[in-house]
Amino acid sequence: MNIVVAGGSGFIGSSVVPRLRREGHDVVVLTRAPSGNALTGDAALVSWDGVSQGEWSLRVRRADAVINLAGESIGDGRWTASRKRRIVESRINATRALLGAMSAGEGKPRVFINSSAVGYYGPVESGEVTEDHLPGTGFLADLCVRWEQEAFAAAELGCRVVVLRTGVVLGEKGGALQRMLLPFRLYAGGPVGSGKQWFPWVHRDDVAGGILFALGNAAVSGPVNVVAPGCVTMKDFCAALGAALSRPSWLPVPSFPLRAALGEMAGMILTGQRAVPSQLLRLGYHFSYPAIAPALASVV
Repeated sequence: MNIVVAGGSGFIGSSVVPRLRREGHDVVVLTRAPSGNALTGDAALVSWDGVSQGEWSLRVRRADAVINLAGESIGDGRWTASRKRRIVESRINATRALLGAMSAGEGKPRVFINSSAVGYYGPVESGEVTEDHLPGTGFLADLCVRWEQEAFAAAELGCRVVVLRTGVVLGEKGGALQRMLLPFRLYAGGPVGSGKQWFPWVHRDDVAGGILFALGNAAVSGPVNVVAPGCVTMKDFCAALGAALSRPSWLPVPSFPLRAALGEMAGMILTGQRAVPSQLLRLGYHFSYPAIAPALASVV
């Protein structure tokens, strides 16, 4: 297939793109920094700004599949008003730009895969959360709802649309895990908040695997929870992380100082949901890392 990956040089894309190439697909990566980017291997790198149409649009019009992973990182700083605006605009604008390019071509991609997150559901204290669960409220939930609405407009072009509601992605040299390692290595790690909140996680290899599974399986459509089947609480996650590092998990981080330091963003850490990958399991996807202990051992 001819595949365009927007944001393909980021934390998730740098795992997805090499796997696509190994399977023989021709891959074009849309990136804001095409020069000197070694994360995407031998894929073609094409510059774009995530807003305006340009030379990159021609690549999209010739694509069999388009994968959208573009968007400013959610966890890199306090959610000020200006930063929240950038987080929203980077996702909405990129999705609209891709659909604009797709709609202008004579042929249309067969499948459009767009990122989203389990933040769509908002905090859910109890019960399993499958893809048919109602959306929650708050900044992340509202963002995901708007983002998915933009993506589902591709169905009007005749595309099969898949939105990836990912959990916390665990991988080497990036993602949320890197920010959690230092206190544990200093023997000062422990659960955040009550520790009872659900922590929906997924190994980066299974995000890439889920994307390839969705590309090759026409039955995959609509929202897809890309989370490991072995969801754990924050307390159990931190205990597993301590064990993987041969460190204790004994020093809880109270909610109050976290809210004081991070503001609204603290809610992303202090709450969660027991998301389950019901569509992937029903259709036969086999997780490389269904349980937390082997997943952490592979990345730390």
